[in-house]
Amino acid sequence: MTAMYVMACILVLALVALSYRQLGSSAKASSVPSLPVPNAEFNSGHHPPVSVTAKQLPLSKTADEGGADEKDKLIAMMEKKLRDLEARIQKLEKNAPKTFPTVQQLDYREKKRILVAGGAGFVGSHLVDYLMQQGHQVTVVDNFFTGSKRNIEHWIGHHNFELIHHDIVSPLFIEVDYIYNLASPASPPHYMMNPVKTIKTNTLGTINMLEVYGDPAVHPQNEDYWGHENVDVRVARVFNTYGPRMHLNDGRVVSNFILQALQDKPLTIHGSGKQTRSFQYVSDLIDGLVALMHANYSRPINLGNPEEHTIEEFAQIVKNLVGGSSKIEYVSTVIDDPQRRKPDITRAKKYLNWEPKG
Repeated sequence: MTAMYVMACILVLALVALSYRQLGSSAKASSVPSLPVPNAEFNSGHHPPVSVTAKQLPLSKTADEGGADEKDKLIAMMEKKLRDLEARIQKLEKNAPKTFPTVQQLDYREKKRILVAGGAGFVGSHLVDYLMQQGHQVTVVDNFFTGSKRNIEHWIGHHNFELIHHDIVSPLFIEVDYIYNLASPASPPHYMMNPVKTIKTNTLGTINMLEVYGDPAVHPQNEDYWGHENVDVRVARVFNTYGPRMHLNDGRVVSNFILQALQDKPLTIHGSGKQTRSFQYVSDLIDGLVALMHANYSRPINLGNPEEHTIEEFAQIVKNLVGGSSKIEYVSTVIDDPQRRKPDITRAKKYLNWEPKG
């Protein structure tokens, strides 16, 4: 019996038990209506629809025959069945083999060992998905300050995946082929909550990610980091990104508007709403990061969507998509809020052959 079918049984028994509790002191009902389980919810395992009828329940027809006592016994029996089924579900889930997303098979010459710092975060977890599906060995390092284990739990247990709970402010000794450093708070509430930690992550953490064992390969050491540590460096300047696994409370305009609209609260715009932003989907960003890693180009490259929208336009888009009764409300301007943010992706087009698809 599959876990979904057991869950269906639990729901049915719970509903029946609840219906008898609601009978109170009146036990005159001669039958109990059928309680079907919706096929779409519980019959994906090709089990027949589950239902319980009065004929299946050993309940006396009248209270005069001791129906009240028998009803209590029935409820106790059902509660015991619920406990037994819950225990069985736990056992099934524990023993059931875990299935993973499909991954490519690479030979030893193609397979790389890749470290993703901040791999449990919003962008990092999507990068992990891409690299794993390509067939590489991926090691995620995260302190879970803003990341979540839920974002990468579907890979835990896979032979190509490793998770290390570690803060990159402290040195990490590991042998890898590539490093993606995405370990930093990116939303205003997160980096304002602990600005010192944010600075340390972006300075000490970056240094720890760069400093690989080895003597300098160039003498005298020049201004390029490669001359000191024999490490090729790529620098991406990431612009506004949205997609699944965003924090609902990250304080940025995308999640703010969506959350407010879902709660039928006013969509709050700071200032006139004429300030512009550009938004790229997270999968486009991942394509850009991977292309940059394999490009023979070491200067900073902007990864973003050059198509601008005003904050006011974006609020209206969210309002129309979500529906509801939310209104647009204008509040005071945030200090140092940029009036325009549009990336120049000329280098990305030229050196990476990259631009956002949507």
